[in-house]
Amino acid sequence: QVQLVESGGGLVQAGGSLRLSCAASGIAFRTYDMGWYRQAPGKQRELVAVINSVGSTYYVGSAKGRFTVSRDNAKNTTYLQMNSLKPEDTAVYYCNAVRTVLAYKYDYWGQGTQVTVSS
Repeated sequence: QVQLVESGGGLVQAGGSLRLSCAASGIAFRTYDMGWYRQAPGKQRELVAVINSVGSTYYVGSAKGRFTVSRDNAKNTTYLQMNSLKPEDTAVYYCNAVRTVLAYKYDYWGQGTQVTVSS
């Protein structure tokens, strides 16, 4: 059974920091690309950052320069360090694991963790 469990969300003041964790089980973690997405109320889910299976990273929009995605394959865990948080970062943050083998895409999601940034 595949599980992705996010943790580390909470309430923080603008300018503060949070570190999200996503612990994976039931998958060959090191072979998966790991992504962080977020969904604010009334908005679509959007990509925040990705770290692929070889450790290359990619950031979208306002995450650049403020957020850092990393992974620890020994712990089957990926992290999202978020600094200089803004009220517009308020959202539910989701962890995603994806791997494509031939024509088959393995795609798993966590349950999400709430991040609230107060002004």
